Amino acid sequence: MKRLIIASTSTIYGGGYLDYLLPELDTFFGKTDSIIFIPYARPGGISYNSYTQKAKQAFAKIGINVRGIHEFDDPEKILKTASALFVGGGNTFELVNQLYKKRLMKPLKEAIEAGAPYLGTSAGSNICGISMKNTNDMPIVYPPNFNTMGLIPFNINAHYIDPDPKSTHMGETRETRIKEFHVFNEVPVLGLREGSWLEVNDDSIKLKGGLSARWFQKDKEPIEILSGSLMNQYFS
Repeated sequence: MKRLIIASTSTIYGGGYLDYLLPELDTFFGKTDSIIFIPYARPGGISYNSYTQKAKQAFAKIGINVRGIHEFDDPEKILKTASALFVGGGNTFELVNQLYKKRLMKPLKEAIEAGAPYLGTSAGSNICGISMKNTNDMPIVYPPNFNTMGLIPFNINAHYIDPDPKSTHMGETRETRIKEFHVFNEVPVLGLREGSWLEVNDDSIKLKGGLSARWFQKDKEPIEILSGSLMNQYFS
């Protein structure tokens, strides 16, 4: 059974790393006592070791040990035997680049589909969709492919921000960028606001957290999806 938490962010304003999600994660990971962490997105250029230590400190609060996938000589083998998986946020281009470079995109997907519970935040959530084309990140590297795991039948725009009617900023809004995407692409996009996440249980996808999310489809007006709603009705 496929089980995922796909979160817009790891940290909400005023809180520590993963703090807002820890009660949910404590239940989600159940009796799991260890997680394999994939630190390839490297937020701010942080080292793999430093990023893994940050994840270790957060999960220690709920009694779960964390090891970085970079600590192992055979990462593909580790994916096949991992009891749980976490891919953190950062730059989606670099994350996808490393997953392809190390030939881990397919094994990661297979491990999740085989039942390893998965947490993704930000970039780690972007790779759950059909492609990474709705990331907000700068293209600091050029991955060999924009296609990602396709564990859900739409793309994620993490950290979705609504236009501020009082702002004097003249640049494009997130909604404008997604509309540009839909000139050339059919894939639906979910704008996932900070502090919100998707709970995936096999084919069931539920929006959770305190905020609604914004649903975009080609040639249609965007709509608001309320927290607690099942997403399946929008793409079935």
